Order: sequence, then structure tokens, then C-alpha cells
Amino acid sequence: MINLSAALHRVLIFSWEHLLPIGIATVFAVALIRYAKQMPTEKQQRLIHYIAVFISTTVIGFHVYHMLFSTYDFRTDLPLYLCSLLGILIPIYTYYRRYWMFEILVFWIIAGTLQGVITPDIAVGFPSFDYFRYWIVHLGLLIVMFYSIYVLDFKPKLKSVFKSFLALQVYVGLMIFINYLLNANYFYLNEKPKSASLLDYFGEWPYYIIACQLIIIPLFLIIYLPFYFRRTTT
Repeated sequence: MINLSAALHRVLIFSWEHLLPIGIATVFAVALIRYAKQMPTEKQQRLIHYIAVFISTTVIGFHVYHMLFSTYDFRTDLPLYLCSLLGILIPIYTYYRRYWMFEILVFWIIAGTLQGVITPDIAVGFPSFDYFRYWIVHLGLLIVMFYSIYVLDFKPKLKSVFKSFLALQVYVGLMIFINYLLNANYFYLNEKPKSASLLDYFGEWPYYIIACQLIIIPLFLIIYLPFYFRRTTT
């Protein structure tokens, strides 16, 4: 990752740098959803789009800044990790609000981004640009999804699980190709992250990749269960 300063530190799990942003984002999300529900539909749609543009601008600004003023390695620092890529592309979803986009993103974001929130991989802690960029992207994407569910009233179907899984395979295939070209490790397909993560429980390469592929659909189904039970009880 980008080496901003040797004096700065990696964020530790369950430290205040980890828990405080989550608490702030939770309060903000609840207040935002309650506020947005009182708005006309057009204003609801504009509001979430503004938030998505802010997320995207943060990611783009972060990478432009470090291309200009810091050491930037195309093998490690391009915004091709899933959350960073989604952070750039999320305004496309909030602008068009296509249901098929929601079907794919809801599982990617809740499963993938939530893992990043629980076990953050932040090489440079507060108050670095990297620190704020990480939380704005990860927590912001979750806010966009929960806003879509509770305000825009989007709900996934059972077939959405398999659409999202197949779309993820396309992304994985693309990252394998890019990793081969750049001798890189995007999406951690060649090596696990250096920080603690759920991948640590799945063995070394390539076993953790195989294990992740096997649990993706069950994980997506678990995410889908609350929507299934809500649909069958209403």
C-alpha cells in the first residue's frame, strides 16, 4: 500500500479508530433514513445520489492526490479492490437506480464491505487521508444500500443471489487477468492481506480462495433470509 509516513500507524481492530467511525455512521444512517422517508420521492433520489457522488469524489481525489504527491505503485494502489471500485462506480447506480444493479450490489456490499468494516485494513491511521477515505467508502457504501432498502424500497429476490454470484465471477476473472499483467494482488487473489481478516481462517493460497468461493452463495443466502422472512410474513 501507499507509504505516507513511517511515523504513522496501522489501525488496530477494536481501537477507537475502528469503533468510533462505525458508531458515527450508524447514528448518521438512522437519522438520514428517518429524514429521507418524510421527503418526496424525487428529493429522496437526489439525496442518496449526492452521497454517492461524495463517496466517488473521495476515492478519485485520494488516488489523484497520491499520484501527484506521493509514491504510487500501479501494482498495489489502483482502485481495483472491490470496495474502492464500487466507491467510484456507485453514482452510476444512484443516478439510474436500476433494480438489476441493486440485485448485484446489495450482496457485494453487505458481504464484502461489512467484512472490511469488521476487520479494517488501514495502513495509515487517523488523521491521514487514507483513514478517512477508507471509512467514507466502506461505511458510505453500506449507507447507500440500507437507504436503497428502507427508503427506495428495493428488496432482493432469491434469483438475485445467483445473479450477484455470477457477476462476482466476472469481476474475479477480470482481476485475475489484471493481476497477471501487473504482477499484482488485487482482490487478494495471490496473497492474503497483511492485516487480520476472515481469510486467515481459510488456510494459505490457494485454499482460502477455494473456501471463499464455496461459502459465497451460502453467505449471500444468509443475507437474503431476512428479506425472505419479511416477504412471507407480509
